[in-house]
Amino acid sequence: MDIDDQAPDFTAPTQDGGTITLSEFRGQPVVLYFYPKADTPGCTQEAKDFTELGHDFEKLGAKVIGVSKDAPAKLEKFGLKYDLGVTLVSDAEGDICERYGVWGEKKMYGKTFMGITRATFLIDGQGNIARIWPKVSVKGHAEEVLAAVHEMQRIE
Repeated sequence: MDIDDQAPDFTAPTQDGGTITLSEFRGQPVVLYFYPKADTPGCTQEAKDFTELGHDFEKLGAKVIGVSKDAPAKLEKFGLKYDLGVTLVSDAEGDICERYGVWGEKKMYGKTFMGITRATFLIDGQGNIARIWPKVSVKGHAEEVLAAVHEMQRIE
């Protein structure tokens, strides 16, 4: 994925038992963030940070969507446990992760395994990739994304 590419559309289940289709949000910015696993420290902090800034994202007309390979039931528990205000999407088959290029080989504690690389895509109102954060460090990330949405809205 590169800047100005059309964001791959998808339809997937959400934590509330519904489904979401990315193209439903044409006309508004979308923050699409990928995280490795619900209810782990970094992923929890990232979701809480986006939730904390939720009102600010809403004021800018932006939708925040988090994607992992967790099942919808696990996402529901995760969302309820931390009172998360972001939409959580289940990509159990990994199709969305593959299309966005965030599924791949990772290394941790000397072991190599396949997993989701923490990454964020800012999608503009026309459905194009406006900005990519390919290897996210959680601390301060939500604030940086909010600033990018604000800047994008100012330019448009």
